[in-house]
Amino acid sequence: MTRTSALGDTHAAPARPANSATRVATASFIGTAIEFYDFYVYATAAALVIGPVFFPQTSGTAQMLSAFLTFGIAFLARPLGSALFGHFGDRIGRKSTLVASLLLMGVCTTLIGVLPGYATIGAWAPILLCVLRFGQGLGLGGEWGGAALLATENAPPGKRAWFGMFPQLGPSIGFLAANGLFLTLAMTLDDEQFRSWGWRIPFLLSAVLVMVGLYVRLKLEETPIFANAIARHERVKMPIAELFSQYWAPMLLGAASMVVCYALFYISTVFSLSYGVSTLGYSRETFLGLLCFAVLFMAAAVTGSVGVRC
Repeated sequence: MTRTSALGDTHAAPARPANSATRVATASFIGTAIEFYDFYVYATAAALVIGPVFFPQTSGTAQMLSAFLTFGIAFLARPLGSALFGHFGDRIGRKSTLVASLLLMGVCTTLIGVLPGYATIGAWAPILLCVLRFGQGLGLGGEWGGAALLATENAPPGKRAWFGMFPQLGPSIGFLAANGLFLTLAMTLDDEQFRSWGWRIPFLLSAVLVMVGLYVRLKLEETPIFANAIARHERVKMPIAELFSQYWAPMLLGAASMVVCYALFYISTVFSLSYGVSTLGYSRETFLGLLCFAVLFMAAAVTGSVGVRC
C-alpha cells in the first residue's frame, strides 16, 4: 500500500510496458510462489518437528506451543517488512526491493535448514531460530504488495485484474510445493530420519529456488508507471509518512481484512496438521495429502474470482 500511495493514481501515466506479458506474469508469480514456499515450509515444520528439535527440554505440549510461538514471530515482522520495503519501493524502485525481499527470505530459510538444534548449541538454537524467522517475516511483508504492483503496473489497459491474479496464485502453489515435499519425505523416510535430517531438505532447497527467482526478476525492467513518476519528479521524500497521513483508513481496513482471512487459513492448515497428527492419530502422510488436495481449490478460487471481476 505504501508504494501505491506514493505514486497516486496508477491510471495517470499510461505507458507501453517495457516488459513482455509472459515475463511479467512469470516474475510476479514465481516470486510469490517461492516466498510462500519458504513461509509454508516453516509452517509445516513447526507443526511436525520444530518443537522436538529446538525445544526438547520441555513437555510435548510446551514444545508445540513454543514451535507455534516462533511461527507467530513472522506475523509481527510482516507489517514492518511491508512498511520498510514499501518505503524504499517508492524511493528506489519496485525491481530492486523485490530482489532484496526475495534474497532476504531465501537466505533466512536456507540458514534455518543448517541451524543446529538445541542438543548441539543449547539456548542459542531457539534464539537464532527466532531471528531467522523474523527475517522471513520481513521478506514476505515486502514481497506480496511489491509483486502485485509489478504485475498491475505492467498490465496493458483492461488487463490489470488478470495480471494481478498471478501474484495471488503464488501462495497456493507455494503451499502445494512445501506440503508436497514434506509428504514425499514422510513417505520415504522413517521417523528418526525425518527428525534427524529429513526436515531440513525443504529449507535447503530454497537456495536453488531463490536463484531461479532472482534470475527471472533481474531480467525485468522497471515498471513503466514508476519510470514515468521518476521522469516527472513525482517521488516524495517520505512515502511512509504520506501513507499514514492520507491513507490510514483504507490501510487499516485492508490490514484487518487480511487478519481475518489468514487467521482462518493458518488455523485450518498449520494448527490442524499438528492437532490431527498428534491428537487425532492421523499419519503425517494422510494429513499432508489432505492439505495438498484442499489447496487446489484455493488456487481454483483465485483464478475463478478474476473471471468474476473481469
